[in-house]
Amino acid sequence: MSMTEEHDTYSPSTESEKGSWKNRITGVWHSATTGLLKLLPLEQVAQTALEWFSVSETQVAEILETVRAELPTTEALLLGKPQAGKSSLVRGLTGVSAEIIGMGFRPHTQHTQRYAYPSNDLPLLIFTDTVGLGDVHQDTQGIIEELVGDLQESSGCARVLILTVKINDFATDTLRQVAQQLRQQYPDIPCLLAVTCLHEVYPPHTINHPAYPPDYEEVNRAFEAMKQAFAQLCDRAVLIDFTLEEDGYTPVFYGLESLRDTLADLLPEAEARAIYQLLDEDASQQLGNLYRDVGRRYLLAFSIMAATLAAVPLPFATMPVLTTLQVSMIGLLGQLYGQRLTPSQAGGVVSAIAGGFLAQAVGRELIKFIPVFGSVVAASWAAAYTWALGEGACVYFGDLMGGKKPDPEQIQSVMKEAFQAAQERFKNE
Repeated sequence: MSMTEEHDTYSPSTESEKGSWKNRITGVWHSATTGLLKLLPLEQVAQTALEWFSVSETQVAEILETVRAELPTTEALLLGKPQAGKSSLVRGLTGVSAEIIGMGFRPHTQHTQRYAYPSNDLPLLIFTDTVGLGDVHQDTQGIIEELVGDLQESSGCARVLILTVKINDFATDTLRQVAQQLRQQYPDIPCLLAVTCLHEVYPPHTINHPAYPPDYEEVNRAFEAMKQAFAQLCDRAVLIDFTLEEDGYTPVFYGLESLRDTLADLLPEAEARAIYQLLDEDASQQLGNLYRDVGRRYLLAFSIMAATLAAVPLPFATMPVLTTLQVSMIGLLGQLYGQRLTPSQAGGVVSAIAGGFLAQAVGRELIKFIPVFGSVVAASWAAAYTWALGEGACVYFGDLMGGKKPDPEQIQSVMKEAFQAAQERFKNE
């Protein structure tokens, strides 16, 4: 009987059978390492293992390109005047702080800026923001030409136009002019009208948001007028009011669920699912620490990617890609904590904090020899391990930023606890 036939007939129905498979996997690994030890000194064994699971810097660009091609990335083109809530919308969808969002946008063209989340190397969301739209001194036609040029580039990503308008701003001629020309040339790209800053038209003495959707005459009348003004340009419209905590409104991201659901209706299935996962309530809890809060949002994004990649049912085939994914995550977290790392340095941090998890990583890959069940385990394991690795990195970089020497025992303890909790979570995703 061939190995394939043997796998087809195997069914892990009893604990004894599961134990048998576990013993066989352990035996394979033990035999391989024992044989290697007989042939090579310990130092060479360690070096050989390192070479097996390392990725040279020259390979990083190629691997990242491969990963990017498979990611469910969404490009959101934000159109709206300054102070219309575009940055707040980005903050709501990513969970990243206002300060980090402000630093994250980078000039893209003369009239646009771009921000990739969680990183430029491996983005799940790409936001392109127009600069100075509505300014009488701006060249509106030049803005349109630059946006058209962006859209003409074949990215392979799902795309959506998001028009942000304050609920009490009816001077929208320039915005409608831009949106109309883009829609004429790209009618297949869905367009969402996001009406913002609702609290500015609440009845006097209103101190908090009502139950969603708000049923105030002032809001309803203005919203209907907005929808009529953009009726031929937008596929859907949604009310949102994303404020800062110090503004005193609860919830801070009022209407986020409606925004999420509306975007999901406009986007392909994979991209919609990624947005739902990124907005999971458990991951968006306020943690009291800005860096850890932002870092954990990054961890969620990279864990989603790791699970997707690890589901490939080929033993060891995804190891280099996952290694690069995790090195990229460590580099990004380092930047968050003020540490600029090369890929080699980021890989060194991974080696320094991963500790005994390497052996488990090998076990995760070997278990893929078990059909169906193995890939599910590998996916949840990869997501949990990536999350735990990121948690350990946050502790590591946090100590460095605080002028302390990182404590390996503390990092290992944090990773183990995070890994166990994440395993339960991602197992049920």
